[in-house]
Amino acid sequence: MTTSVASSEPDLSPVPVTGLGGAAIDTGRVADLVGQLLIVLGEDPTREGLADTPARVAAWWKEFLSPDDAATATCFTESQLSDQLVIVGGMSVWSLCEHHMLPINLQVTAGYVPSGEVVGLSKFGRVAQHYAGRLQVQERFTRQFAEHLSGVIGREDVAVAVRGVHLCMSMRGVQMETARTTTTHTGGRFRSDPVLNQQFITLAAAQWNAA
Repeated sequence: MTTSVASSEPDLSPVPVTGLGGAAIDTGRVADLVGQLLIVLGEDPTREGLADTPARVAAWWKEFLSPDDAATATCFTESQLSDQLVIVGGMSVWSLCEHHMLPINLQVTAGYVPSGEVVGLSKFGRVAQHYAGRLQVQERFTRQFAEHLSGVIGREDVAVAVRGVHLCMSMRGVQMETARTTTTHTGGRFRSDPVLNQQFITLAAAQWNAA
């Protein structure tokens, strides 16, 4: 078996923006609520430095909850491929913990075994951004990414490993700044072949250690 390893940069080319769940985000109402929050926190939302904060926060929420559409992935025919492992790493995305609404940084590595065609590398970053741009938990994100990739290649021969830094654990509660959470999802040959599984885990860990 041969192995290809790539580091993916998110594809920032224009794509149709779809609001999460198709719902419109009322930025005016969000800004009003942020202003009310500042008041109950003992702040004056009209003072210098805070006057434009509610509008900025509302704009960010709209942008964050309207990630690029990940539905379409480009595949390229490669009829000579046989028994090759492809791993794409170096994907870093931000999400929000749905329990505390604090940021999560997710380092994502994905692997698959192509058969007759390969997936365009930039699409991996786009898929990661799509599922990160919402109130999320790392375990669900990992499964959603893997299931989406399985749907793209038409088989379950995929593996996804995610290492997360959760600010809800780093800056509140136990306040453990160096804590990391690792989740994996394997299917098809990655689940049935221990050698292939270990090869993926080893290469994923190597990419994280090199970061």
